[in-house]
This record gives sequence, C-alpha cells and structure tokens, in this order.
Amino acid sequence: MITTKLDIETIREDFPILKRKVNGYPLVYLDNAATSQTPKQVINTIVDYYSRYNANIHRGVHSLSQEATDSYENARIKIQKHINAVQPYEIIFTSGTTDSINLVANGFTSFLKKGDELLVSAMEHHSNIVPWQMLCERTGAVLKVIPMNHEGELLTEDYAKLLSKKTKLVVCNHVSNALGTINPIERIISLAHEVDAAVLIDGAQAAPHIKIDVQELNVDFYTVSAHKICGPTGVGILYGKEEWLTKLPPYQGGGEMIAEVTFEKTTYADLPHKFEAGTPNISGGIAFGAAIDYMNSLGYDAIASYEKELLEYATEKLMAIQGLKIYGTSQHKTSVISFNVEGIHPYDIGTILDKLGIAVRTGHHCAQPVMDYFNIPGTIRASFSFYNTKDEADILVEGVKKAVQMLS
Repeated sequence: MITTKLDIETIREDFPILKRKVNGYPLVYLDNAATSQTPKQVINTIVDYYSRYNANIHRGVHSLSQEATDSYENARIKIQKHINAVQPYEIIFTSGTTDSINLVANGFTSFLKKGDELLVSAMEHHSNIVPWQMLCERTGAVLKVIPMNHEGELLTEDYAKLLSKKTKLVVCNHVSNALGTINPIERIISLAHEVDAAVLIDGAQAAPHIKIDVQELNVDFYTVSAHKICGPTGVGILYGKEEWLTKLPPYQGGGEMIAEVTFEKTTYADLPHKFEAGTPNISGGIAFGAAIDYMNSLGYDAIASYEKELLEYATEKLMAIQGLKIYGTSQHKTSVISFNVEGIHPYDIGTILDKLGIAVRTGHHCAQPVMDYFNIPGTIRASFSFYNTKDEADILVEGVKKAVQMLS
C-alpha cells in the first residue's frame, strides 16, 4: 500500500498554539501522550456551537435543541463508523477513559462473587488499576497481574497460565502511556474468550496512532478520550458490545437515562441513554466528531508512517547522549520515548527543558507499578505527534545535553 506523505508545515498551520513562545523560545510541544493539541477545525466547531445553536439536547421541540441533538448524534455515528461498531448505541459518551472504566467497574459489581478473578496487566495507568481494586474490595474477587519484561512487553505465556474458569474479566491497555509499547491485544482478547472472560481495553493511548476496528478485535469494551486525539478535554467514549451494555446496570441516575419515573418504580431508557444521565458535554461531543473527521482526513497510515520515522530519528539521537537510558524498547511501540540520564533526577531535566520552551512530561506518568518494576522514581517522557518535526527532535536532544551539562 502506498502511504500518502503528510504536509507537515501545512498541518502545523492548523494548530494555533504551535505559534506561541514559552520563556522566550518557540514552543516545542512533546507532551502529546498527556494531551494532544487542538486544530482550528475542532476549535471552530466549539465556537460555532456556542455562537449559533447552544441548547440542551433530546428534550426540546424548538429548532436550536433539534439542531444540537442532530449534531451530537451525528458525532456518535462518526465515532461508531470510525471504530466500526455495529450500532451507534454501542457508543456511550462519557467524560473520558477514566469515567468509562469506572462505568464498567461499577456495573460488574452485580456479576462478581468472592473467589472470582480479574486479570490486569503490569503496565496499566492508575485509572485502569484503582477501579478494579475497588471492585474487588466490594465483591471479594481477586486481582491478578499479567507480568512484563525489561523490554516493556507483556509475557503472554504467563498470561495464558493465569487464565482459568475463575477469570471473569481481563483489562489491559492497547498502548502503554509510560513506555509506548503496543500490546498484543488480539491475542489477549482471544485467549480470554476461550475461558468466557470479558475484556476491556484502555485505548486512550492507541486512538491517536492506530485505526481501531472493534469488530475485528472482537473486544467487549473499548475506551477512548477525545483530548488524546486532537479533541477537547472532558469527553470520551465507552464502546461496549450491545449484549454487555444491555446486561450492565446504569452507572448514574437522573434525567435522560429514564423511560418512566414514579415514586414507586423507575424504568430505564434504552441504549445509549441508559448510561448518559444528565446534561452531557454537548459541545465536547460534537467537537469529538470533528476531531475524528480531522484525523481521518490525514489518514492513519500516513500518521503511523511519519510518527515511526520521528520515533526512530529521535531515539537514535537521544541514545548518543552518554548515560541516557530508554525504558520501553519493544519493537512494537508508538512515538513515545521514556528515558533517564544516569545520576540526574528526571524532574530536574524536565524543569530545564521547560526553560528552553520544550514541553515534556516527568514523573511516574500515573503508572507507578511500571516505575517500581524498573526501580526508578520516574522518567522523562517525550511523546511525539504527527505535527512534530525532526527539527524539534534536534531541539530536544540539544536541550537534554544542555541540562546534563548544567546538572552534572
């Protein structure tokens, strides 16, 4: 397949924030794994909503409400088609991946009993650990950990041995936010289904880099946050197979999620509204749809090809720095480089980089068990997106060299 090359300079014009300066230096934004930047096409969608048809949805007969409802539901359909869900109502709007995971964890309280088992990978974000620990405390179920190796890869043979008829749910990220590893979720899902366990995949870090097909994956639940994928903060989705969403009890009670309410009994609305209590982030949902349009206009094959090129270039340049070690060296990874320099705390390097206008993330990246595995306090994480350049990678490398010189 021929991959169309991205016109990076034209793309960068879509992102107003890339023109600003930080501490007198042109901004080099390399914290995309935390939050991607927002193109004007998405910003304009939010402005348009509040300027022209700001109204509550699903509840009004007036024109503004109908326009807002149509735009919101069209965004749901865009996301459904983007991830190839069977039905639009299998897409539940949430406030983000954390909210989506908690929705499922809350629902599984009804399905688990003492002695049942949940499997979670060793490289999860805290949002895909803590809700399951809380679930186990409520139900008496047991949480077991799928181990990893020093390359930052899950040990799938060990995972297979952990599976049993006691396993009711397997949870795993598609891509590690701390290491960039792309996990073999096809194999993880397939093996789980052999013992009739459900699978939830945290797709927050995968969605900006990989085109998802939930039917091909045969996954039961998949989560995405809009702000990782050029959309706004405060909105995301939970994909769930219809059979699972029908079985799960509502997560929250209130308006919109009901069919009929009396003081004696309440009946719940059909999917997806059963899980969407209250007034949602309407502009955010509509803008999420615009972000999906934007990403697809660039093409995921082109994005993946360019980001791979950036990853290889930046990795080679950084590795030339004496004492620098990269954590997460799997052959299958996205454009994330998590590293330390021997004898220097990552926070100190990150602080100096900020003074040079370079935005990176330092710390444990809400993946403390990963850092404990490597016996380190944290890392410096440079995460690249399709709007970054090799020149910016060079600026990062020179910034790290300067920081090392100052701190040694």
